[in-house]
Amino acid sequence: MEVKIGIQYAPRELVLESKLSSKDLSEAIDQAINEGGVLRLEDEKGRQVIVPAEKIAYVEVAAQSARPVGFTVDN
Repeated sequence: MEVKIGIQYAPRELVLESKLSSKDLSEAIDQAINEGGVLRLEDEKGRQVIVPAEKIAYVEVAAQSARPVGFTVDN
């Protein structure tokens, strides 16, 4: 899943690919915001992103889509 995180006063958003399902991502985001702690996510390469919950402006979780493989020919 592609996750985009907007951070207050930051000119760019964080973008990462997560192994978590949409439901698991939503639960992690809700927990971080409700408890006032940090949002801690790991990308597909094992790198961790840690964001203070009070600095999160928005989080966008993209719908999972199958990536096309090969070539297509339009008639």
